[in-house]
Amino acid sequence: MLSIKKLYAGYNGYDVLKNISAEVDNNQNLCIIGGNGCGKTTLIKAIAGMIPFKGSITLDGKNTASMRRLELAEKMAVMTQISSVYFSYSVFETVLMGRYAKIKNTFLKKHTAYDKEVVYSCLEATGLKDLRDRPILELSGGQLQRVHLARAIAQQPQIILLDEPTNHLDLRYQVEIIDFLREWSKEEGHSVIGILHDINLAVRLSDKVLLLKDGQQVGYGKTEEVIDKALLKKVYDMDVVEYMVKSYKRWERLDWRNSNERVV
Repeated sequence: MLSIKKLYAGYNGYDVLKNISAEVDNNQNLCIIGGNGCGKTTLIKAIAGMIPFKGSITLDGKNTASMRRLELAEKMAVMTQISSVYFSYSVFETVLMGRYAKIKNTFLKKHTAYDKEVVYSCLEATGLKDLRDRPILELSGGQLQRVHLARAIAQQPQIILLDEPTNHLDLRYQVEIIDFLREWSKEEGHSVIGILHDINLAVRLSDKVLLLKDGQQVGYGKTEEVIDKALLKKVYDMDVVEYMVKSYKRWERLDWRNSNERVV
């Protein structure tokens, strides 16, 4: 179980996050929702041990601040938003990098047949099997996003931390990735903590939701309790539910029976 208590975190002495508390049990998924600049990515970085923080973050009862980087990497995999690529490894080689933390007792960190087997299974799961030899410099943004997700899965972590995992993906792959993560989290001891802007996808993935605004939590708990009209309006300064209902009603008004006839 991951437990966050009275967390403060930020940069250069300034706290972006103030007094954040949440818990994620095994086989439970937490989605972090909020507007731009509210501290979502800062929270992911604090959980991953990438930035210092005040308060406590414990994993299975152990304070993460006392854990070595390699020890944390054995427990958590991080997939962040990546806008640029500076190396020309193949898809297979990039995903294979996720096995580094699992290789023990060798200076050269030589990969085994099992490591490669894990990578192939991750490529297949993320729809990248046919692109395994393609240099990642030649990939689209959506393909690259799936490569980094495959690398996180190849790490075989207890928890996957995600910063906008569906960024750059078309609708089909958005749903497939979210459903894959949902199934992955059902395996023993797995959990997902992810930042999602799309509330529909967050509801599809999450068991719990943490709502942030201006670095403070304005809602936390079971998804069906936190995805609340008043709370969402407080976070986004708009009636999110009314917007979604109006959009749904417009879909209902579309004449699907004649849609094929209108295609030229």
